[in-house]
Amino acid sequence: RARIRSNIIYYYANLKNLLVLGTSDKSEYLIGYFTKFGDGSADMLPIVSLYKTQLRELAKTIGVPNNIIAKKSSPNLWKGHDAEEEIGISYDEIDPALYCLIDKKLSVDETIQKTEISRKSVEKIYQMYQNTQHKRILPERV
Repeated sequence: RARIRSNIIYYYANLKNLLVLGTSDKSEYLIGYFTKFGDGSADMLPIVSLYKTQLRELAKTIGVPNNIIAKKSSPNLWKGHDAEEEIGISYDEIDPALYCLIDKKLSVDETIQKTEISRKSVEKIYQMYQNTQHKRILPERV
């Protein structure tokens, strides 16, 4: 479904000679919570350097209505689709764990100590990052 939606978006962008802006934030990008060549397809990723929790704070600062800020994150691939429910961890845990693991290059143990997030969650977040590296690189030329 995400790839079909991406094809349609690119079709209309091509008709009007426009670029496609992606909606992936740093949280989704690093844990690979996107479909390769689907909702991860874009010509530019304007918010990929900000974690989801940072985006929510930015939205508050610039006056985005609270009902939009508080809306559950979802790729809307089916009715009632909830990103945090699907992932099994909240972004309030994902973001600080990723910040420690990826930005600060701390170990799993150091991340647990610094964030007080459970070992199970930190290990799952790190595994998601490791297992989805292929999504963040272009295919090799052969």
